[in-house]
Amino acid sequence: MERFVLFPGRHHLLTRFQAGYLRELAAPTDEGGRTVVWAVTSANHQNTKRNPVGYDRRQAAIERFSVQEGLRSLVVPVFDTAHTDRFAEVTLKSVESVLGRTLTPHDTVVACSTPEVAAMYAELGFAIAGVEAERDPVPDRPWDVLLRLAAGDPAWRELAHPATLDVFDRYRLGEQVAQVVNDPVVGEEGGLTTTRDYRTYAEAFEASAERKWELVRRHVRPGRIVDVGCGAGAVLALADREPALRESDLIGVEVARHLFEECMHRKAQGWFTNPNVYFYCRNVLGGAVFAPRSVDTTLTFALTHEIWSYGQRMDSLRRFAQAIYDHTVPGGVWINSDVSGPDNRDLRVRLALQGAAGGPLVDLDGLTREEIAAHVEGLPTRARLDRFAADFHFPLPFDARADGTVDIALGDAMEFLTHKDYPDNWLSEAHEQFCGLEFADWKALLTDVGFEVDAASHSWRNDWIVEHRLAQVAALSAQDGTPLPWPDTHVLLVARRPLNT
Repeated sequence: MERFVLFPGRHHLLTRFQAGYLRELAAPTDEGGRTVVWAVTSANHQNTKRNPVGYDRRQAAIERFSVQEGLRSLVVPVFDTAHTDRFAEVTLKSVESVLGRTLTPHDTVVACSTPEVAAMYAELGFAIAGVEAERDPVPDRPWDVLLRLAAGDPAWRELAHPATLDVFDRYRLGEQVAQVVNDPVVGEEGGLTTTRDYRTYAEAFEASAERKWELVRRHVRPGRIVDVGCGAGAVLALADREPALRESDLIGVEVARHLFEECMHRKAQGWFTNPNVYFYCRNVLGGAVFAPRSVDTTLTFALTHEIWSYGQRMDSLRRFAQAIYDHTVPGGVWINSDVSGPDNRDLRVRLALQGAAGGPLVDLDGLTREEIAAHVEGLPTRARLDRFAADFHFPLPFDARADGTVDIALGDAMEFLTHKDYPDNWLSEAHEQFCGLEFADWKALLTDVGFEVDAASHSWRNDWIVEHRLAQVAALSAQDGTPLPWPDTHVLLVARRPLNT
């Protein structure tokens, strides 16, 4: 009877301790040796804090490890699943699907050092080998060694197995791991926030893609065209249809793993006719993605306000603008379309809103995204202002007046009014400041970095938003009661790197 060691785990890094342990566990006996079945979990994840190394590199290290240690191994990818008490069963079914055979307690021992996971296998009748958990003191676990690497501790190389060192060195994975693990902005699952519904986010981006492309297409310079924050690739798909760009490289950069995976899926399904379409899952704030003076056109849509909001405001935005300038060829262009603060955003105004102020605020802790959305949907506009001011991650001071209006800065008024209609992603949107900069601030920043601001750059008002989301439930006036027009809500910036730089 063939016997097995089932070794489930993420296996981003292999250790010298694991080598000695598995040699002993799988060693031949009177009944023969054991084949090690490596169930590599989260095999469809990479470039996230929880899963910084791709499955292909993990598999390469495991195969090299097995050869060097004289182990007979089988490697099985296990795609990530939502948290479930049936994790052990899901993993066993994945192994069966790939190998065509069922592992049972009669022929398999499970090697697992995580007590919660080991208990799931034990309930199914499997014998458990505790790996690191059997030793006292407990040796460095693989994840601990990975964190040593990310922290710059050279001792990680003494703990990691030579197979891992070889793969990490050849593919420069150490730099990648350190960058991803230490990223101050991106969460464990490879996104800016855990409260965003990426399905509705992608759908909204798709719906506006043609409008965005029409806004910028005449400013695009052929060559290497990079869409930073490309979402699911909708704008690049429109660029792909442009005859004038058929010889260009089209490159998408997306930090959110969910959206990056959709880009790759669409490429595989034949969305693009241009063979030179590439996607990268990267956070541009983590360091340079492209070589200096290598990009002809950079596109950013609805991105810079996120860099401002999730980073260190102007410091992060300046670093981003500098990175764009550095990778732009002389004569190349950065085209940025985003929300924007109104001119004179500190002006004190009166804001009249539909409905009345609400009572005590409901505690949102523990509520699902759907429950939060339903709660916000049920609030009249004036009560929604109180809710937003409490949840917003930036100061939003205002004074309620006896006549029911609100005394507030123009920029803060527009901050609320342009956020209030996103109940599906309420807490995610509450992280983001739309009105941090006005048009004059943008021109000053771009000029300071070294760009020339093209005359085509301008701020503008989205009249659809005014008609459908603002005018029906709100009104602006000066302090003396004089009605005020709705201000600009967006900005288009066309910034060129001078030819002589």
